Amino acid sequence: MFHFPYGENPMSIDHSTRKQLIDSLEKFVRERLIPLEAIVEKEDRIPSDVIEEMKTMGLFGLSIPEEYGGLGFNMLDDVTVNIIFGHTTPPFSTIFGTNIGIGAQGIVIDGTEDQKKKYLPQMASGQIISAFALTEPGSGSDAASLKTTAIKDGSHYVLNGTKRYITNAPEAGIFTVMARSDPKTPGSAGISAFIVERDSPGLSIGECDVKMGQQGTHTADVIFDDCRVPIENRLGNEGQGFKTAMKVLDRGRLRIAGMSVGAAERLIEECVVYAKERIQFSKPLAEFQLIQAMLADSQAETYAARCMLIDAATRRDNGQVITMEAASTKMFASEMVGRVADRAVQLFGGAGYMSDYPIERFYRGVRLFRIYEGTTQIQQIIIAREMLKN
Repeated sequence: MFHFPYGENPMSIDHSTRKQLIDSLEKFVRERLIPLEAIVEKEDRIPSDVIEEMKTMGLFGLSIPEEYGGLGFNMLDDVTVNIIFGHTTPPFSTIFGTNIGIGAQGIVIDGTEDQKKKYLPQMASGQIISAFALTEPGSGSDAASLKTTAIKDGSHYVLNGTKRYITNAPEAGIFTVMARSDPKTPGSAGISAFIVERDSPGLSIGECDVKMGQQGTHTADVIFDDCRVPIENRLGNEGQGFKTAMKVLDRGRLRIAGMSVGAAERLIEECVVYAKERIQFSKPLAEFQLIQAMLADSQAETYAARCMLIDAATRRDNGQVITMEAASTKMFASEMVGRVADRAVQLFGGAGYMSDYPIERFYRGVRLFRIYEGTTQIQQIIIAREMLKN
């Protein structure tokens, strides 16, 4: 495994060494993580020794700039890793994904130099795990209507409210929190972003949610009861928090698309093997044209999603604004993997409904991708809005 210590620039390594890094991640997923999928599902946790291996490999700092201890991966590198980790159960990538995605990118994009120096090296090393707190009991898709308040009081802001379904909340050491700093201003204009540390007085974590799938990934409520946050922990200018959140979500949507593509590829691999081995009517399933059509549809859609993802990531790396492309890619890829998973269950028949095979687990796990980082319907609104605006 390759680990680049704090201060080294991995993007300066030659192509062959970079390829070795990617190959090592593929091997890690194939030989170390996939055999553990059933255990993670049963115990609802990732083994601590696996998390330590991920830290050693630098996975918690993939997209954090190298000057703050990360690997400095660009968007295309980032989604490549997400495709690789999409081949296994999502909790493995989620545990470090918030550190390199929505949990860290607000600090990377809009943080002060002091904030970056204080938090990013700890996140890159895995010393602290981050979480992104936007959703509330009364505001999910309508994020601009959030009710959590952040009222300035001397040298602090006082936060009150509840955030819901916050990924990694039980493990997180810091939270990027969106709160209404100007209660008199409706909509997004009155929202600011804050970095809130886990041990802040007035912050508490609710019970872990019981979910349909993705056991091993933990979500919970984050509750603020007169939680005092220093002014220097405000992220960006006052009233700019919603803009920070939207910039972060563009990148997050491509990461979800990468996981969707990887999961679809894994499902197709499982289907091809099973179709060759399973005998019905005295011949393998793979020889039936209707089965071949299911495989072909899955392959074509997965390839289309991968091409969209590569194009959108490349555009972002070239400095383009990709709000529409990110929404399009996330929408198509997350819907695509749902169709592939459904075909996989159908191809496996009764076996696909049983926990003896990974198909059943993936079928439940990928369903969340259509909700993460904005539902399909929100993506449709974003795409149409961007079309009409431009």
